[in-house]
Amino acid sequence: MWATAWRAAVTTHVVAVFGQPVFAGVYLSGDFDGLGMHGTGADVVTSLCLVQLVVAIVLWARLRRAWPFLVTLALAVAETAQYFAGTAGALWLHIPLGVFTVAAAALLFAAVWLRPLVRPEAVDA
Repeated sequence: MWATAWRAAVTTHVVAVFGQPVFAGVYLSGDFDGLGMHGTGADVVTSLCLVQLVVAIVLWARLRRAWPFLVTLALAVAETAQYFAGTAGALWLHIPLGVFTVAAAALLFAAVWLRPLVRPEAVDA
């Protein structure tokens, strides 16, 4: 059950993360409504990352797997820094962090779907 929730949280999060460059591109193409969509998207991405963090904490407690929590925590820190860099207009930091978070979310998505989560005692049996 929790492995399914973990996959759902990561998948939903990565879809939202992939939308952010699209919204930024809409804005940079001259449609100023794109900036509002990008800002709303940032709120959605941040919220979904927090949901993912809660699921990762439960996974750590129930399945004794720490890596989902540690990876998600690193991603949450990067997204928070990116969020504040964007609102401050520090594009020199916002854009590279955006590239990093898209790549990290994509790698996490691949890991989650390619690597099953099992209890340690199930591996020993």
